[in-house]
Amino acid sequence: MTARVLVVDDIVANVRLLEARLTAEYFEVLTAFSGLEALELLARERVDVVLLDVMMPGIDGFETARRIKADARTQHVPIIMVTALDQNSDRIQGLQAGADDFLRKPVDDVALVTRVKNVARLKSLNDEMIARAATSQQMGLSSSPFLNWAEAGNSGRILLVEDHPRAAQRMVDTLSKAYRVDVEPNPQSALLKTGDAAYDLLIVSLSLADADGLRLCSQVRSLDRTRHMPLIILVEEGEQARLLRGLDMGVNDYLSRPVDSNELLARVRTQITRKRYSDILRNRIDESVEMAITDGLTGLYNRRYMETHLATLVTQAQQTGRPLSLLIADIDHFKRVNDTHGHDAGDTVLREFATRFRRNTRGIDLACRLGGEEFVILMPETELRRAFQIGERLRAAIAAETFRLSPDKTLRMTASVGVSTLEAADDTSAALYKRADNALYAAKREGRNRVMADAA
Repeated sequence: MTARVLVVDDIVANVRLLEARLTAEYFEVLTAFSGLEALELLARERVDVVLLDVMMPGIDGFETARRIKADARTQHVPIIMVTALDQNSDRIQGLQAGADDFLRKPVDDVALVTRVKNVARLKSLNDEMIARAATSQQMGLSSSPFLNWAEAGNSGRILLVEDHPRAAQRMVDTLSKAYRVDVEPNPQSALLKTGDAAYDLLIVSLSLADADGLRLCSQVRSLDRTRHMPLIILVEEGEQARLLRGLDMGVNDYLSRPVDSNELLARVRTQITRKRYSDILRNRIDESVEMAITDGLTGLYNRRYMETHLATLVTQAQQTGRPLSLLIADIDHFKRVNDTHGHDAGDTVLREFATRFRRNTRGIDLACRLGGEEFVILMPETELRRAFQIGERLRAAIAAETFRLSPDKTLRMTASVGVSTLEAADDTSAALYKRADNALYAAKREGRNRVMADAA
């Protein structure tokens, strides 16, 4: 996905320079020349990241950031402040206003692209979790309220990986007024600790005497139990290369030494707030969901969840202008399996079909069983051409290997596939589904074991 970036600066030359740099990296760029113009644009356009200048006439960048974060429609849009101000107090004021990061003028190209990619990645993940949580709420599966954003980051447990005793103690003294802080000088011991205790944040020094802090960060990001844990790294001046490597591997934020105590508290509060909010979203999905929204035989999402989530995705696609496609797959001649080999054999085929179906579904897609031998994949941010390719890959996976009914009995099965895509602003989920269904039956008429596409 290409992020949509809003560049806000009252100096035209600055806007054009940032616009050119970002466009060269295939970002979609919107521009505004004042805080009020930016707020008006955010009210009517989808934006993934805001690059916001601090010093502007009218309302400055700090006030613009506060208004963005105060609006429920835009509070999750990450803000990167672009400033020539070097005072710690200015950075702290920006963080307290809701800024997620800073870039100093003159803006370094590598830092610009890395920062934008990093926060856009977080925004994309957050959007997906909100969409799925909204679907669950519409189905009456969860009633727990959203967390109070303003207070979410005011407590928690932190693991600090630092082998310099005085530096560690200074940070503990600052953080311990609001947080429980454990200090571990050894990275491998720290990794083990993350499995024994529920930490809200990991802070890692890149100046460890006998270890590589970035290796620990990489390990934390690769493990299921710590994949969603926020990471802040401590860097020395002049360590830009290591800093950028850390950001690329998924580090959430950084602090430069000497560490300012107010900036430390502000950045820690921001990261723990994000984690708490993400945890709430994941918990809303997990609450009593499995039995209510999954098919008991295959483990895929059921028709009820598919229909509700499809309506959510259609609304979002129409609001954002992003593509949405749908795929329906049907097992060819499935009735013969039940009639010839019995329903137990049919269930075996359905389970194995679902396994291959899931294996060929991307992380952002939603795989469902409609019932009988019909299956669906909902594909957000996917154009018709790409949806057709996914359908062909799935069809080939079904036909490539036999289905084993018993140690000495196998069957060769095929599937027919129909795909469609959202076409217009007034298109509906029912019309999208109907076009894919028509394409499926066209594939059946053409001889089965093939993929057909249908547009409006």
